[in-house]
Amino acid sequence: MAGAFVMSAADAIIIEATPEIGRISRNRKAVRIWLGLVILTLFCLVLVGGATRLTGSGLSITEWKPIHGVIPPLNAAEWQEEFELYQRIPQFQQLNSDMTVDGFKSIFWWEWSHRLLARSIGMIFGLPLIFFWLTGRIERRLRLPLVGLLALGGFQGFVGWWMVSSGLEKLTSVSQYRLATHLTIACLIFSASVWIMRGLARQPTDAPPTAYSKWAAGALAFMALFQIYLGALVAGLHAGLAYNTWPLMDGSLVPGDLFVQQPWWINLFENPKTVQFVHRCGAYVLWTGTFLHMLTAMIRAPQSSHARRALILFILVSIQAAIGISTLVMEVPLDLALTHQGMAMIVLGFAFAHFRGFVGEYPVETKTAAR
Repeated sequence: MAGAFVMSAADAIIIEATPEIGRISRNRKAVRIWLGLVILTLFCLVLVGGATRLTGSGLSITEWKPIHGVIPPLNAAEWQEEFELYQRIPQFQQLNSDMTVDGFKSIFWWEWSHRLLARSIGMIFGLPLIFFWLTGRIERRLRLPLVGLLALGGFQGFVGWWMVSSGLEKLTSVSQYRLATHLTIACLIFSASVWIMRGLARQPTDAPPTAYSKWAAGALAFMALFQIYLGALVAGLHAGLAYNTWPLMDGSLVPGDLFVQQPWWINLFENPKTVQFVHRCGAYVLWTGTFLHMLTAMIRAPQSSHARRALILFILVSIQAAIGISTLVMEVPLDLALTHQGMAMIVLGFAFAHFRGFVGEYPVETKTAAR
């Protein structure tokens, strides 16, 4: 009978570790909630940035004032001063020379809101990071990635001004190269936040449908990111307004004059026809890839969580394709264009979460286990 009360060393370790595992679980939940707020704010930031671009508002604030710029003009004299700064740039002189102060206000508020959100994301990310770090809620393996994301966010602020400055002297809009860089960095921060948040959640342990499913999911996630980059080039060149038919473009599936500029590769970045054509092709490749990925998972492991996620990803990409086509043929109305941009972020986030599902959650490392 005495043996019934003997506890093995393994049992003792499990009992001792249970409170610690519970603490780690609670900490992970708190960090996930925080990262979810960061992701939501980033989503809103990208949407407001898209509206700023579509309304031609991005050059309305011609000075970079990281601190003082939080305060907008508060009286008529300050509005007039801000308007006079705008009157000095080519966009006003060549496109908006008949604009009044009241008209200027309508574009100013978009850019001001975009910059305010960008400043806010630094606080939303940085202050909780400090709190979680000091209170021991950030796991050691996550410290460097999270600090790296904070640093990348700070660099993104500089890139944003670098983008705006490209339209202050010669151009009437910002450089498509710099616009694409700015949006891509925002998407990298967004995707990395999704990746970390997903890694802190409990996940099913289903076996992958095939040995290559994980790499296929990763390829689709990065393909979605690249497609957003191509979309930024389209936006920067206003190429979405140039050819508004589908599936034909200039009356054919493969239009002529795709490589009329020299050197040939410059057409991929500066020829509106070529840039829109490549963006269309990227959409076809992404749709086909998600379809094949979904089909493989449904055939090889129809009851798995991987198959369900692959199906959802395919549905999201199909919806996005329909929105993109509608935006194109209706000549880029503001509401559809913003829906298209917002849906691109949803596809991107889900694609990286799906990829993370194959990698699995971060292992729980307890001090007891370490002993």
